[in-house]
Amino acid sequence: MFGGKMTSVGKKLIRRRVVDLSSEETRFARCLSTLDLIALGVGSTLGAGVYVLAGEVAKEMAGPSIVLCFLVAALSSVLAGLCYAEFGARVPKTGSAYLYSYVTVGEIWAFTTGWNLILSYVIGTASVARAWSAAFDNIIGNHISTFFMNKTTVHLPGVLAERPDFFALILIGLLTVLLAFGVSESALVNKIFTAVNLVVLGFVIIAGFVKGHIRNWQLTEEDYVNLSHLDVPEDSRKEAFGSGGFIPFGLEGILTGAATCFYAFVGFDCIATTGEEARNPQRSIPIGIIVSLLICFVAYFGVSAALTLMVPYFLLNKESPLPEAFKAVGWEPARYAVAVGSLCALSTSLLGSMFPMPRVIYAMAEDGLLFKSLARINSRTKTPLFATVASGLLAAVMAFLFDLKDLVDLMSIGTLLAYSLVAVCVLILRYQAGQLNSPKAVEMLELNGSEEERVVMNPSITATAGDKREEKLSLAMLFNPPSDTPTALSGRVVYVCVSVIAALVTVICVVLTLKVNELKAGSAGWVVALVLLVVALLIPTVIVWRQPQSNARLNFKVPFLPLLPLFSIFVNVLLMVQLSAGTWARFAIWMAVGFIIYFSYGIRNSAEEKNARQPGAAVDKPPRRPGLDPSPEAAAV
Repeated sequence: MFGGKMTSVGKKLIRRRVVDLSSEETRFARCLSTLDLIALGVGSTLGAGVYVLAGEVAKEMAGPSIVLCFLVAALSSVLAGLCYAEFGARVPKTGSAYLYSYVTVGEIWAFTTGWNLILSYVIGTASVARAWSAAFDNIIGNHISTFFMNKTTVHLPGVLAERPDFFALILIGLLTVLLAFGVSESALVNKIFTAVNLVVLGFVIIAGFVKGHIRNWQLTEEDYVNLSHLDVPEDSRKEAFGSGGFIPFGLEGILTGAATCFYAFVGFDCIATTGEEARNPQRSIPIGIIVSLLICFVAYFGVSAALTLMVPYFLLNKESPLPEAFKAVGWEPARYAVAVGSLCALSTSLLGSMFPMPRVIYAMAEDGLLFKSLARINSRTKTPLFATVASGLLAAVMAFLFDLKDLVDLMSIGTLLAYSLVAVCVLILRYQAGQLNSPKAVEMLELNGSEEERVVMNPSITATAGDKREEKLSLAMLFNPPSDTPTALSGRVVYVCVSVIAALVTVICVVLTLKVNELKAGSAGWVVALVLLVVALLIPTVIVWRQPQSNARLNFKVPFLPLLPLFSIFVNVLLMVQLSAGTWARFAIWMAVGFIIYFSYGIRNSAEEKNARQPGAAVDKPPRRPGLDPSPEAAAV
């Protein structure tokens, strides 16, 4: 009896969402154009980091080769972006990585992804609001902080901030009202701020190339050894500033810098939450993601090149690199343009963090995994009003009271986990026979559907009347499948292989991180172990590569399967295991709270649970199978 209950719970954890792709009906307002999505992606991704990050990485990690750091980081981010783009074309619904996980790998993974996305967006919103407040305060001479420092004190080291940030609280409140008022109004404000930010960055790039000198990319050790005004002792300057030249810190510096720069490209995934608000999501979401990443790369590349051409990398100011660089070349008034651009960048970044948060909450509540009241849509504004207010309130309280420095790394876990799962989902879903459907839908179609429908839903059934042929697993079938199209068995083979691949990639990343010194020293045991793990990884990868792919027609497909998603998973997991033990402990606490909500409420109130209890409910709207059921546009043709 106990075993039966455990089996029942296990099936609930991996049940998958059925998505009706034949209907374009939505409770949201379809008002976002492709340009709106590009502006949203650029605004979310091209935050204040472009004004600060380049100076820090160039001075301490990479020197002038920071341009290569951004190139490597952009390529890594594009891997994740391409995976999101395919899913945006395949499942144009609200929910982003949460929904993609739900339709592919099951409910528990979907809840884990959604719960962590909420955490990432809340912390991102609160931290950017505090940064906006600090930047504005700095421009006006620190009058705000001075006033409140003397009036209020709630400091609790490691938890509460030194002072409550009333300005950040008000700022989040205003943006919450804007988002609740309507998505088109929010998109217009975002476009204005993004345009100003891009104009300022264009000015920075052009001015940097005009006032810069190529000699600053050809420096030698002698250029900094004898300088008297450096803040680094003379005997440790070589260690601090490298060997000079274009790549003063070597290949290791480029890779370390690229790992830091990777987070500068985080934010484009908010485009994927607009599936029910974009006018043509299957076209606009892939274009929006790819174009916004390209624009952000050009901006980061140009600013970092201009900065290191204007000032020798070892003289850069980490806190305010651009204003100090313009001061060094005699253009001090340009600092005011930089200040305006910085505030606009922070504004769009803040809007980009707040925009997707209520939509993920809405999607989870609509599916019954969070409280149903959060799924209400305002009839006038066509926005998820309750979810917007709840998420804004939570972010405002965090920005008001908490010291966020120790929590910011949690954003990385949530984002990287989402990236990894989307790559896994692309890898799995491309090799399936059709859209993943619930067992009840399959059962009903087999009972009531036509011969052709039953063959499509369960490819192990042959098209000859009444004749059923069981597929058999064999070694030959793994490396030389008999069919050119995916079957139920080949789909299951890919599921298993991708699970093994994910586990092996995680182990390899842990070994690379924890045993880096032994591997550098050429320790035979660990080198052999790593080689064996890589060989073991190649076997399931080759098996997946040999399986037939779906021929579904989509506006965008990830190229080079299975290698591109596999490399994306590797990069994301490698970055995740770099995070500290304290960050993982906080992650465990957050997940414990989430699982309490899921197992006490979500698992019983899930929409899929209700469909399972009501015979026929799962097939009231039979889902369209990509590439098999024609889209409305194709049917019209």
